[in-house]
Amino acid sequence: MTTKRQFAAILGAGLLSALCAGSALAQTTLRFSHTDTPVGSRQKAAELFAQKVEEYSKGKLKVQVFHSGQLANDPKAVEQLQLGGIDFTVTATGTYATQNKALNLAGLPFLVDTYEQGWKLYDESPYLKAQFDELPKKGIRILSTWEAGFRSFTTKDPLASPADAKGKKMRVFPNDMIRWIMESIGFSPIVLPVTEVYLAIQQGTVIGQENPTDTIYSLRFYEVAPNITLTRHVYSPLPLAIAEATWQRLSAEDRDAVSKAAKESSALSRQLVRGDEERQLAEMTAKGAKVAKPAIGPFRDAVQPVYQKAKDAFGAKDVDAMLASADAIRKALPSN
Repeated sequence: MTTKRQFAAILGAGLLSALCAGSALAQTTLRFSHTDTPVGSRQKAAELFAQKVEEYSKGKLKVQVFHSGQLANDPKAVEQLQLGGIDFTVTATGTYATQNKALNLAGLPFLVDTYEQGWKLYDESPYLKAQFDELPKKGIRILSTWEAGFRSFTTKDPLASPADAKGKKMRVFPNDMIRWIMESIGFSPIVLPVTEVYLAIQQGTVIGQENPTDTIYSLRFYEVAPNITLTRHVYSPLPLAIAEATWQRLSAEDRDAVSKAAKESSALSRQLVRGDEERQLAEMTAKGAKVAKPAIGPFRDAVQPVYQKAKDAFGAKDVDAMLASADAIRKALPSN
């Protein structure tokens, strides 16, 4: 026979169990896709982002991270944001330019010289902010900017000057600005997803690729293209985006949780990439890579036609606005 005390205990346990079950059922799982490896800086920042989203949403939101392009390559991930296949991605600014062509201008060559200048550009430039603010109309919302660094080359043969590039096939991602830069240096650009580049270099389809040091390191491109040439021709951070449809479904409190997590993961990403660059170069050198810092003047001279091409394609007013933003920041934070 059950006593009143026993009945109350059973009832209390049942209510607690129901509450826990209800809490578990109420949790929403969101999918985050990126193309970095399990040991790369993007994965580390994504893990922190997922942890903080769950913490700040008090368990209502759970972020499941898919690395190494398991769900999509970079262009497809942006498409999946729009279609609802994924909820978050982090990729180069140029990838989002398929949805707002003016974002190509963030890839103009030699806009900034230091990480501090680059961070200020992405955090404070009125021009860039206005362009990012156009993306929600296309189903994408930028939350913060993660770091990848400055783009440089890895090639099978040394690249001392643009003369060494003439007629050689160089992998690029599908972006007009990067293609123009490669052509102006002398390369024949070949578009390939980043997940196919290692094999393409190995098989001789292309003689190399250009990416930030962190990407060169994490994807081990130096193994098949051991000449690392630090041209730093484009500053190439990685805006973190959420699907606008996902954002609209979130409560105000959950939006705050996601935004706070995005800011904190951005800080970690920037710290990791900047802090690890010298170590990564040293480690790649120890494994057989040859790191060179060429005279930059010939590369700067070679890419001069890119600015006019950009004006012809996107309008002189927009190009001048982008260049003015960068110029103001370089003056505010001189590199010397």
